[in-house]
Amino acid sequence: MLEKMNTDSMARSLNENGYALLTNVVTDEICNELAQNYDDSKLYRSLINMKRYQFGSGEYKYFKYPLPQIIEQLRQQFYEVLAPIANEWMIKLGIDKHFPPTLGELLNECHQNDQNRPTPLILKYEKGDWNALHQDLYGEVYFPFQVVFFLSQANVDYTGGEFLMLENRPRMQSKGIVLQANKGDAVIFTTNFRPTLGTRGYYRTSMRHGVSEIRSGKRINLGIIFHDAK
Repeated sequence: MLEKMNTDSMARSLNENGYALLTNVVTDEICNELAQNYDDSKLYRSLINMKRYQFGSGEYKYFKYPLPQIIEQLRQQFYEVLAPIANEWMIKLGIDKHFPPTLGELLNECHQNDQNRPTPLILKYEKGDWNALHQDLYGEVYFPFQVVFFLSQANVDYTGGEFLMLENRPRMQSKGIVLQANKGDAVIFTTNFRPTLGTRGYYRTSMRHGVSEIRSGKRINLGIIFHDAK
């Protein structure tokens, strides 16, 4: 599925910006199937009401194991492409951490640390809903990248609902980033921080992500997080 991905361009964008926008990653048919399965309770382990937990407004559901085949495939393929970049980041920042080449090995590490619950999720936002800026860590073991897939078309299925990121720059004002992707696109972004090159070498720049308020319609997204949760 990722055969046509320009990995050099993706890696360059991740290194320079902390995120990469990929176009036409999944087909309309796959987007529609995933969105239509939102109400199939057999696929999920839990439902989160965002307003109840003061995360924003809207709701999301965590998938349970075994994951649907397409989600399992995307999770494994993206991990194998991203693991070498993740290891480069650890070297740049002087962090004593090496990520294994396969997702299965990362999940084994998660399970050894009592992180056994799957984290891929599907999110639904309707008019007035939004998502506060946050990070998805879930435990001591976490992978430095995650991916969001856009299953609805902006300005057709919904308006508003831009994907937001906030880069917290040390000793400087924060930088806001706004993306409006199309149906079938994906955004890879940092889970926690990225390496930034300064005059004395690389340092950590923390980033958070969220969603602006939906003005009309319904926005559905698939989120793939690679590490499992406690």
